[in-house]
Amino acid sequence: MIEAGPGAPVAETALAAIRTAGAGRPFVVAQLGQSLDGRIATQSGESRFINAAPALDHLHRLRACVDAVVVGVGTILADDPQLTVRRVAGRSPARVVIDPQGRLGAGDKWLARDGARLFLVSAAGRAPHGAELIRLPADNGLIAPAMIIEALAARGLNKILIEGGAKTISAFIDARCIDRLHVMVAPVIIGSGKTGIDLRPIDLLSQALRPRVEVHDLGGGEVLFDCGLKEPAPPTQD
Repeated sequence: MIEAGPGAPVAETALAAIRTAGAGRPFVVAQLGQSLDGRIATQSGESRFINAAPALDHLHRLRACVDAVVVGVGTILADDPQLTVRRVAGRSPARVVIDPQGRLGAGDKWLARDGARLFLVSAAGRAPHGAELIRLPADNGLIAPAMIIEALAARGLNKILIEGGAKTISAFIDARCIDRLHVMVAPVIIGSGKTGIDLRPIDLLSQALRPRVEVHDLGGGEVLFDCGLKEPAPPTQD
């Protein structure tokens, strides 16, 4: 379905599904912003901003719907994001950084003392001042997504947004740990550069993920694909 029209709340049904989900178990949503040709950055690594204001507003609405926002260490090192709710009304969620090998410094924006809970998920090192360490084992430098979700839920963080980067989101999708995926597509063609989702290779199209999808017009040419990864699409008819 396409949600549009004067005065209609932008992608409100997609957000309502998150607000009402997760009773009795963790609920995980991931988001990815990309170009029409599936790029999230140029070859040089420039990524600000592929998506424009409508998609950024939706991202901040997503943050306001969840208990925790999760990013990998690469996103912190590359972009130094604040991970707060600023563009819309709402409460900023807890901020969680996955850093298996202890690469982070101590002066990043995610550590701002603004009242939000702060967590570092790592197999090594110690948490910076003001953050709580969640120590989990790593296998070949990676911490299992299911263990991260379980550890956050044990701390009362049941609605979880996996915000980035592409490697982290792909790992959670591969582990079948994502309930919904919000892909925001910008009206731009980059033609080369980094792709957004990179999963384990498959041999047959029958092995491909085919989620149930709703499409929302965010405005300004930006389009949201709201994908229910645990809600398979109905079979196609010959």
